[in-house]
Amino acid sequence: MRTARAQAGATAAAAAGKGSESGAAVGRRIGVGLMYGLWKPRVLGAWKVPATGPVILAVNHSHIIDGPMLMGTAPRPVHFLIKKEAFIGPLDPFLRGIGQLKVDRSGADRAAITGALGVLERGGVLGIFPEGTRGEGDFASLRAGLAYFAVRSGAPVAPVAVLGSNERRGRAISALPPLRSRVDVVFGDPFDAGDGTGRRTRAALDAATERIQRRLGAHLSEARRVTGR
Repeated sequence: MRTARAQAGATAAAAAGKGSESGAAVGRRIGVGLMYGLWKPRVLGAWKVPATGPVILAVNHSHIIDGPMLMGTAPRPVHFLIKKEAFIGPLDPFLRGIGQLKVDRSGADRAAITGALGVLERGGVLGIFPEGTRGEGDFASLRAGLAYFAVRSGAPVAPVAVLGSNERRGRAISALPPLRSRVDVVFGDPFDAGDGTGRRTRAALDAATERIQRRLGAHLSEARRVTGR
């Protein structure tokens, strides 16, 4: 009975776009199969991700495989905030089914905010591309959303650097890295983004964003040094 209720709750959460843990676990298994089947991920520091409790993975973003790569290499199932434009056709029910969260980046998406905070309240892992969209993948420009989720939930932020995904184009599919090429995924030490007061004023969130940017930038530099990229 308890298992049935849990399954029903997970199904309802997925249908509501809130992200279910069981769905994210399925997504992780799919990610493991695809990422390790198509490429050669080298994962460093995964042990730094807390084994239990809420955590936010802040990931640099320079290629379309960065999200799936993290889903397949993270030690726990991840619920990503993904732009609504990706939820088209059959991808819509698929992404929802594997616990991913749709977000409208044109404004404050209340449903996405509620879903993301719900993941953290349930002790799950929230994945965020703090740059907002694909770019240089250098954390040079951060949106305030990451700071809001971190300060509001109190969840630690763990920086993640995905390196090598955009270095070369594959011969078979030019939009993807060469098959069986190495992609490095480097996890950093979790940290608290807030100042300890719990304040969520504009000034507090701005300060948290600056704090996060410094830590993410430092992690990316160290990841490049360690991997030689």
